[in-house]
Amino acid sequence: MIDLGKKSVLGIEVNAIDYEAAVARVIDSAKRQQPMSVTALAVHGVMTGVQDKTHRYRLNRFDLVCPDGQPVRWALNSLHGLSLPDRVYGPELTLRLCAAASKEDVSIFLFGATEEMLKQFADNLTEKFDGLRIAGIRASRFRQISPEERDDLVDEIRSSGAQMCFVGLGCPRQEIFAYEMRDRLGMPLIAVGAAFAFHAGMLDQAPRWMQDRGLEWFYRLTKEPGRLWRRYVLLNPAYLSLLAMQKLGLRRESGLEESKPTDELLFG
Repeated sequence: MIDLGKKSVLGIEVNAIDYEAAVARVIDSAKRQQPMSVTALAVHGVMTGVQDKTHRYRLNRFDLVCPDGQPVRWALNSLHGLSLPDRVYGPELTLRLCAAASKEDVSIFLFGATEEMLKQFADNLTEKFDGLRIAGIRASRFRQISPEERDDLVDEIRSSGAQMCFVGLGCPRQEIFAYEMRDRLGMPLIAVGAAFAFHAGMLDQAPRWMQDRGLEWFYRLTKEPGRLWRRYVLLNPAYLSLLAMQKLGLRRESGLEESKPTDELLFG
């Protein structure tokens, strides 16, 4: 089990952690009914915080930020002299948390995506993990929600009896949700992005050899070029350039300006 605390990657505090330790921390918080904000960041997720000082504030106050992409794991190892053997990939973390939840009798709530995707995702999870209790599901409205709708959603999730909640709204909306709702819901909120679509069987995952070599971005780009080209063609080179500057000591990572959110921009 590896849990070496948070380390800066371009000013974003990422946990140097493995699957075993991440699962243990989330399940422990779920059983204790303690609030916890969790996400798994690949390059795009890190860069959203690099480019937006308000979002950097949110991310740096998460309880657990896992190194989702291989390039993020490589950055942790190179910048901080670590030897993390693997990333903590959001879709895989989702399955491992569900496996642990079924054994520990921890009930889960699924929030986000479409009704069709959620139902298929829930069916696949309960088929895969005997005894897994899904306390409730709620599809996204795909828009910013009002304070009244937020309060209704809080009541729905809390009254379901769920002990942790998976959030699939896409980056950065799911991280905004987990940040804003952490204390209102009082349970682990795990932002898992494409895990819903992958495990519902509605989106293909890259072959393992591409994942291991940090090429999942290229696979996804070939599948959705119109939607993703800006994300990968522009952000990937910027990420590598900034990492080189951090490695050479040409970029200041401590004390970067952050801006506390003044308005709740909650998507649901």
